[in-house]
Amino acid sequence: MTGILLIAAVAVWLLFYRPSVDGTGDLPVKISEKLDQLWGIAQESLRDNKYLRAEKALLTILRVDQKNATAYNRLGILYAKQRAYKDAIECFEIAQSIEPSASSLHNVGLIYFETGDYDKAALAFEQAIELEGDLAARYIAYAKTQEKLDNSKKMIDALEKAVELEPIPQTLTVLAEAYEKIGQLELAASLREKAARMLVPLSTPAAPKTGRVQRTPKQPRKIIM
Repeated sequence: MTGILLIAAVAVWLLFYRPSVDGTGDLPVKISEKLDQLWGIAQESLRDNKYLRAEKALLTILRVDQKNATAYNRLGILYAKQRAYKDAIECFEIAQSIEPSASSLHNVGLIYFETGDYDKAALAFEQAIELEGDLAARYIAYAKTQEKLDNSKKMIDALEKAVELEPIPQTLTVLAEAYEKIGQLELAASLREKAARMLVPLSTPAAPKTGRVQRTPKQPRKIIM
C-alpha cells in the first residue's frame, strides 16, 4: 500500500502535465487535434479514477505514436493503481528504454518493492539516484529497500543524505527511527528533539503594558521594479 501511495505522489506531475505528443509534427492537423483530445480524456479519466476510459485513450495514442514515453508512464501508473504490477513494470521499462528518466526508474523500484523483489527495487532506485540524486524521496525509498535487505549501513547512509537534502521534521523522524533500530538511541533522541523544536510555532512577544496606545509601526513600502 505504501508503495502505491508513493507512486501516486511521484507521478503528480504526469497527471497535470499536458505533454506535446512527440513525433507528431509531421502529422496532419486533424490527427494532431485528435491526439490532443485523447490526452485530455486520459488526464481527466485518470483524475476521476475512470481507468478503462483512460486506458483506451492512452492505447489509442500509442497506436499513433509508439515511442511516446509519457503515455507509457501514465499507462504504467494506471496499471499500478489497479495492482496489475506486471503490466505496470512493462510500461515503465518501455518508457525508460524510449526516454531514460529517474521517474520511470523510481516507479519501477516502487512496484518491485511492493511485490517483495527488493534486490531489483534497490537496483532501480540506485539508477534513479544516479540520474537525479537531489530528491530526498528517492533516498528514503532506497533506504526502506535496504532495510528489507538487512543492510543497515546503506539504510542509514541513504537517510542521512535525505536529511541533508531536506532537513524537515518528517525526514528527521524517519532517520531517528532508523537510528533507534540500530541502537543509536542518543542520536535518535537528538533528532526527535530537533524535529519537535521545528514543529513548535514561535511565540509572539507580548506588548509592554503602558498607559499609551501602542501604535503599529509603518511597514516599509514595496519597491516595484
